[in-house]
Amino acid sequence: MRVEAKKSTRTIYGNKHLQATLTQSAWGATRKKEGYFKQKYQKLLVRKGAKKAIVAISHKLIIAAYQLLNKKEAYKTPLLNYKKHEEKRKAKSVQKYLVELSKLGFTVRLTPVS
Repeated sequence: MRVEAKKSTRTIYGNKHLQATLTQSAWGATRKKEGYFKQKYQKLLVRKGAKKAIVAISHKLIIAAYQLLNKKEAYKTPLLNYKKHEEKRKAKSVQKYLVELSKLGFTVRLTPVS
């Protein structure tokens, strides 16, 4: 089992006006109906709390802004349909475990649950 190191939640010192603007923008982005940042905020809110989740969303916003300026492309909203992504991820993990079991000498027959 791989143990990952805990990431720091500390913010670096920087332009206070930019930090405040990003935070306000993050609050606005989390209020948009059916938005990517709203869904991301809701996920983070449970684990981290409101303020740390907003800082994480503002970090996502500044990364998105950098990518827009760097690539000189129009903004494309990330995937909002997590269910399709989740199904693909589950199927991939099932295949991975089947391969691991076959390496250990087991044969497995899958039957769907009804």
